[in-house]
Amino acid sequence: MPEAFPLIDVSGDPGERGRQYGRQAEARIRKGIGHYGAQLRRLGLGAAQVRDLVRLYLPIIEDFDESYIPEMRGIAEGAGLSFEEVLLLNARTEILKLAEKPALRAQLAACADGCTAVAVMPGATADGAMIHAQNWDWKAECAETAVVLRIRREDGPDILTFTEAGGLARSGMNSAGIAITANYLMSDRDYREAGVPLALIRRKVLQQEYLAHAMRAVYATGKSASNNMMVSHSGGICIDFECAPDETFQLHPENGLLVHANHFASAVALSKLKDLGLQGFGDSLYRDLRVRDLLRPHLGRVTVEHVKAALADDYQTPFSVCRPIRPNADDNLTATVATVVMRPAAGTMEVAPLPAHGSAFTRYALARDEAATRAAAE
Repeated sequence: MPEAFPLIDVSGDPGERGRQYGRQAEARIRKGIGHYGAQLRRLGLGAAQVRDLVRLYLPIIEDFDESYIPEMRGIAEGAGLSFEEVLLLNARTEILKLAEKPALRAQLAACADGCTAVAVMPGATADGAMIHAQNWDWKAECAETAVVLRIRREDGPDILTFTEAGGLARSGMNSAGIAITANYLMSDRDYREAGVPLALIRRKVLQQEYLAHAMRAVYATGKSASNNMMVSHSGGICIDFECAPDETFQLHPENGLLVHANHFASAVALSKLKDLGLQGFGDSLYRDLRVRDLLRPHLGRVTVEHVKAALADDYQTPFSVCRPIRPNADDNLTATVATVVMRPAAGTMEVAPLPAHGSAFTRYALARDEAATRAAAE
């Protein structure tokens, strides 16, 4: 049975938060860097080439939010690693795919992370509170490198995020009631130029006190590649943003549900670009349908348990909503690494590692109350 993801608790200024993070998560950060470093070497990228690609992002990140640099330097210091290694973790998708070898991009297309995300609006839930959840499909090894990071901030809302160790954010929510999940997309507009790393856009969303600022961060920030970001607020708003690098399209809840997998669904988007993601994600075409169909009979009384059950769906396994560990086309082991279920109004997140293999959920809380961080399987 896989172990629960550790809770990393940090506070202070960006540099101090980073050092605390690096010290607490050192083993998992090192394991993640080792994993991606080995992948880069197999693809023919040497250390000097990786450093050059990492440095390409320094001015982009500084212009987007200069506080991320001391925070990442702090993580590196706390874990006894180089700054470049930590930055690689926070821009790994962009750095891998913006490698100078054109053929490398095609090889990496099969390594993209999938996901199935769902938001259930307050009017469709049993207790009148938003549920925002996701399956994260990626490399099975990441079950040993991910963490739940709780950030105490003096300059904005506190943050609770599930992320790869060393990363600043992935899926998560904040104490202002804002939540975000993200799904891989791929289009014919990708990787023409360097944009802000996707992980840092998600972190920017979680730093915001106001939903308007969070949605602007998704909508208006230039990106290197396509991505889907679902942003919700506990007050009853959720919009799904299908992002191309230079343009953003919207999807809205229907009958209290919003579900998204790994293909463009906006008719406007499909009239303007070519969706390339289905070359590697044929199952995406039915994963969102399955989750929607499983939840629809419960509308008006949907519970967290209903959402967990929908995200555990094994129809057409191993090409299912919830994926067991299996080799992909490149013989890498992939899986649903985690199911993340958030209740932003309550400030709680439940996470199960490798859920297709029967692992339990653990509950984490934004509030500093250790009693609220406990096994949630019962």
